[in-house]
Amino acid sequence: MSIYDEMSDSSLYNRYREGDTTAYDQLMIRHGDSLTMYLHGFLHDWHDSEDLMIEAFARIMVKKPRISDGAFKAYLFRTGRNLASRFHAKQSRFSRVGLDETSGADPEGDEIEKKLADEERKRTLHLCLDRLDPELRDALWLVYFEDMSYAQAASVMGVKVKRIEYLLAKGKRRMQNELEKEGVTNAYE
Repeated sequence: MSIYDEMSDSSLYNRYREGDTTAYDQLMIRHGDSLTMYLHGFLHDWHDSEDLMIEAFARIMVKKPRISDGAFKAYLFRTGRNLASRFHAKQSRFSRVGLDETSGADPEGDEIEKKLADEERKRTLHLCLDRLDPELRDALWLVYFEDMSYAQAASVMGVKVKRIEYLLAKGKRRMQNELEKEGVTNAYE
């Protein structure tokens, strides 16, 4: 465990602005995968999502904007969302065909069943999320998957906190309906 593991995002970012590149590497380790997952919700392509995640970090690295305390993650996700919106607008003019990702070697024993069950749950969850209006999906994703506060999610989405509250209430109802269509009667199991 390093000293960086216990530091807040704001402390790490401030250290980076003072010249500590290792602090920025730690921010990428903390938030790179979750930002990629979030961007995948827009783009439905892992490679493009990863490229835009890297670009979002690079833009912040180059510009070194002033970011208020506790707002680094929201700023990062907003940057990623803006990049994804522009990218999607450009790409929508072209049709693309992607290949499904193949997994590596299967684990042995009971882990195979667990892995398959986990993959099925994830597939069902993403299928249901994809059926929701983008604004509902984004609010749910940012609050429940990224553990952002309502204020941070509002900042990422460019709306007021009251709007986030409304979107979450509506999104949960719609998500429950979509899960029921897939045969999930108790989402908390």
